[in-house]
Amino acid sequence: MKEEKILSTHVVKNWPELERPREKLLHLGSASLSDAELLAIFLRTGVQGCNVVDLSRQLLINFGGIGAIYQASHDEFCQHHGLGTAKYVQLQACLEMSKRYLAEQLIQQGQQLTSSQATRDYLLSELRHESREIFAVLFLDNQHQVLKFERLFFGTIDAAAVYPRVVVEQALKHHAAAVILTHNHPSGIAEASQADKLLTSRLIQALALLDIRVLDHIIVAGAQCYSFAEHGELN
Repeated sequence: MKEEKILSTHVVKNWPELERPREKLLHLGSASLSDAELLAIFLRTGVQGCNVVDLSRQLLINFGGIGAIYQASHDEFCQHHGLGTAKYVQLQACLEMSKRYLAEQLIQQGQQLTSSQATRDYLLSELRHESREIFAVLFLDNQHQVLKFERLFFGTIDAAAVYPRVVVEQALKHHAAAVILTHNHPSGIAEASQADKLLTSRLIQALALLDIRVLDHIIVAGAQCYSFAEHGELN
């Protein structure tokens, strides 16, 4: 009697169709996938003795999450089994494409950027994974269309020195009629400190002298945003 062949469930291609990451994405959409399944599609193959989904789970544990994988330096990334320079380059290219896509969406939104989810998504993509505090500005024309997003000041993990004169100079350079201020809190605390409020007030006053409006100051903290406009703190 011919011995019956038993398929190994360890191999992803032998899994039920809707349990395989690629097929699951096609049938149910990308939002239905876990972090490990999304990473598995990117990695494509596992390593000896470990399928790609299990490898992805292990990498997420080792790094501490998707954000940490994106933040890893080339050397840190390549130290992990199953990863290398080619994967690092691909991952960074994917990240940059995501940022550019969100930037395009932001520009196409037109007016009402202070309440636009596209604005928040874009600022999150730019600042949420930064380990040091960064202060940046979205410069807008008189129709509130985006002229330029610019990182202006870089600080420690605790604070960044922001000079109103530089913000004013850049606003004039870009012929901005309005701005949206933004900075990140690497601590992950989505609240405005007293120093944040004082800085915002100083910038509003400096820009008002040139008839340039501050539409909002958005703090990026992890996956959250804090809006000065929504909290009635633009005065």
